[in-house]
Amino acid sequence: LLLVLLLTGSVLIPVQAVVLNALSLTAMFGAVVWVFQDGHLADLLGFTATGDIETTLPVLMFCVAFGLSMDYGVFLLSRIKEEYDATGDHEHSVRFGLSRTGGLITAAAVILAVVMVAIGTSRVTNTKMLGLGVALAVLMDAMVVRSLLVPSVMKLTGRLTWWAPGPLRRFHDRFGISESDAPAPEARDTEAPEEHREMTALRR
Repeated sequence: LLLVLLLTGSVLIPVQAVVLNALSLTAMFGAVVWVFQDGHLADLLGFTATGDIETTLPVLMFCVAFGLSMDYGVFLLSRIKEEYDATGDHEHSVRFGLSRTGGLITAAAVILAVVMVAIGTSRVTNTKMLGLGVALAVLMDAMVVRSLLVPSVMKLTGRLTWWAPGPLRRFHDRFGISESDAPAPEARDTEAPEEHREMTALRR
């Protein structure tokens, strides 16, 4: 949350990120319980349901899925914030950020999901659970949360999305993370065009 605050300077965006990430995590855990604990699709996936789940596995799945979700979220938000700082147009910035990163996020999620599904073909039930659960969470996050819910929520909240109280705003101004902090390009030599014009006049 602190890193998202340092990136965006907003109080609402970190809260929004956690709430929306919780949706993909809820879908993942719900599917894991329905399939692996209750035994649905056991014959299709080739495992024997025991009626319970090893307690350490959901913690590992949470860490992996939440980390990937935040990674995709920061990637999207950084593009939106960069454009918002440049233009001050909130709706345009949301559209721009989604158009610039939507395809990349979806492609990355699909590639990772293919890898996790391959892991899910293991005969070890816990490994199968980890692979299929994380694959579902990643696809849910990229194709539903990042592509639909995040832009929709940011459009509904409008410019309030970027609000922060005075102390936090000053904290962000001093310690905030920005990708546009690169040094300004050196001034171009203005004498060259003048010399070119003089040479052209002499030739005439």
